[in-house]
Amino acid sequence: MTPAPDPTIAVWRKSSYSNGDGGACLEVADSPRLTSVRDSKVPDGPALLVPNRTWVAFVEAVKGGTLGQG
Repeated sequence: MTPAPDPTIAVWRKSSYSNGDGGACLEVADSPRLTSVRDSKVPDGPALLVPNRTWVAFVEAVKGGTLGQG
């Protein structure tokens, strides 16, 4: 089993769709096998851990408009 990344030392990046007024934002941090996703408004809250290949497929589906069509 791959250990979960340590969120206290992770390098988080904010979604390019985030705005500066505290709206709905998410942050993502990469590790060798897992992608961590968290709510930027709750940085000490939980993070969702997703295998990298699953995260890439999700992002591609969102960008391609195919999410939920199958």
